[in-house]
Amino acid sequence: MDRIRLDAQDTLPLLRARVGDLAPRVLVVGDPARATRIAGMLDDAEQVAASREYLTYTGSHRGVPVSVLSHGVGSAGAGAVFEELCRAGVRRIVRVGTAGGLQPEVTDGHVVVVTGAVRCDGLSARMVPLNWPAIADPDVTLALRAAVSDASVPAHEGIVLTADNFFPSIVLEDDRRLWARAGALAVEMEVATLLTVASLYRVPAGAVVAIDGNPLAKDESMSDYQPDRAEVDRAVLAAIDAGLDAVIA
Repeated sequence: MDRIRLDAQDTLPLLRARVGDLAPRVLVVGDPARATRIAGMLDDAEQVAASREYLTYTGSHRGVPVSVLSHGVGSAGAGAVFEELCRAGVRRIVRVGTAGGLQPEVTDGHVVVVTGAVRCDGLSARMVPLNWPAIADPDVTLALRAAVSDASVPAHEGIVLTADNFFPSIVLEDDRRLWARAGALAVEMEVATLLTVASLYRVPAGAVVAIDGNPLAKDESMSDYQPDRAEVDRAVLAAIDAGLDAVIA
């Protein structure tokens, strides 16, 4: 497919970052506070853009230039960010996020290296038919696998469910149990979108997520959702470390 190529002086419309201020290797996260946290782990990091929920920093990790940015919650806004990055010519994207476990053995404080994602997001079907699979780049997956093998938290590898709804519908039957029976390890809100967009632009991409609960074990109000716990933070930090190592591999 023909790529849309931007000049280094061009400014991306949503991120408001100048193309030339982005590193070729990018870590993406949902939470702006997490982007700021990761920026503090880079060498010589500078904030190069701030727009809405999108914060963009560029620095280096182990001598390799890396950008980190926040994409917010859900596929529409995140997908626009992923497309802007691909149009800007970045060469590798890794998402570091959180997810809810869907299997009994995938529990709080664990991490999951994503091999592929079920496309129940709202955006990717408007880009390519649902027959197109959302698959993580094998080299990125291998790099993430190697990185988490040294982590001090339990790790899994497999397919996740990407769905735009954080809360279950009060009308439609919740299909997360169906995908759990099929073998999906966890549910989150942006990975399938990333893998679809990146594959269309031929950009290697992957993801690693920290587990912060199990939505199938919680009541539908989600009032007992408590992601800010020590074991979850340890998993988040392990996922960040793995993402940083994999994005420069």
